[in-house]
Amino acid sequence: ARGLRAGLERLLENHRELFWAAGGRPLGQAAVLDNAAWLGRQPLLDFLGGAGGRLRMGTLLSRQSCQARLRSPEGMSLAEFLYPALQAYDFLHLHRHHGCRVQLGGADQMGNIMSGYELVTKTTGTDVFGITVPLITSTTGDKLGKTAGNAVWLNRDKTSPFELYQFFVRQQDNIVEKYLKLFTFLPLEEIDHIMEMHAKEPEKWGPQKRLAAEVTKLVHGREGLESAKRCTKALYYSSVEALEAMSDQELHELFRQAPSAELMLEPGMTVLDLCRKANAIPDGPSGYQKITHGGVSINGTRVTNPEAVLILGQHILKNGVSLLRIGKKNYYIIKWLQL
Repeated sequence: ARGLRAGLERLLENHRELFWAAGGRPLGQAAVLDNAAWLGRQPLLDFLGGAGGRLRMGTLLSRQSCQARLRSPEGMSLAEFLYPALQAYDFLHLHRHHGCRVQLGGADQMGNIMSGYELVTKTTGTDVFGITVPLITSTTGDKLGKTAGNAVWLNRDKTSPFELYQFFVRQQDNIVEKYLKLFTFLPLEEIDHIMEMHAKEPEKWGPQKRLAAEVTKLVHGREGLESAKRCTKALYYSSVEALEAMSDQELHELFRQAPSAELMLEPGMTVLDLCRKANAIPDGPSGYQKITHGGVSINGTRVTNPEAVLILGQHILKNGVSLLRIGKKNYYIIKWLQL
């Protein structure tokens, strides 16, 4: 819950600073609330006699989501069945205590939002509203989310700025215009212009890059966007300058599965010594041949001489790091001590 709160508050603050401020109007304060604060204090009998007495069984049972669960081999537990009632009560509580009149959710939340609408209108007589938005799906039509295992997270520890940026850069042409309208605050006229330019120069991937930049900036701020661009240059363009500018956090985000090692630079230390100390190549002739056959790169540059002595500024970057790659995908992060 703390992680979700931090992500939402960062998103709101970035929006305030980067997007809303340009309009010259003050932005109201957003309250991020946890329903445990009121549901945790709600006595069961009071809940059943209040909200429970106003929600009709026939209506709840007729919901498409409920029908699908009832027909599934696993069936439906009482806890699952009561979930819409608890969500409906959240709407009622927020309406009473915060003047909330609109509930927003994904299209799969239609039934739950309808339950909230019915509970609030029956209990208070006030007109309230529900808005649903289309679910975002993968290219195969699967819902993006935790259950499907393909979630894109706001939390940097789960989805780094680079990973978020690359997710949107890889979107296909037939979906990118829709995403620009859904996920950015660009004026519609500007989006139309971006798509017109794309029709003339599709090889530049202009809409995808703009989409990725706008979303990354919203979620992680200006520094997050700069981090994503540094990582992109380092990984895909073998930019030594980008590698030298990267922080330890960025290196580990970019190469999450990469082993790391701390080594002391000894006089006359060679490429072969480095690879063996990092446990990156096997002992014996096969490891030696791995280098001579072009299977080893240091900082994006292929090395084929196992006896070459390591050089500061070439094999070891100014930030005291070497990025060792064996084959196409096996990376090792080397941090040099007491240079």
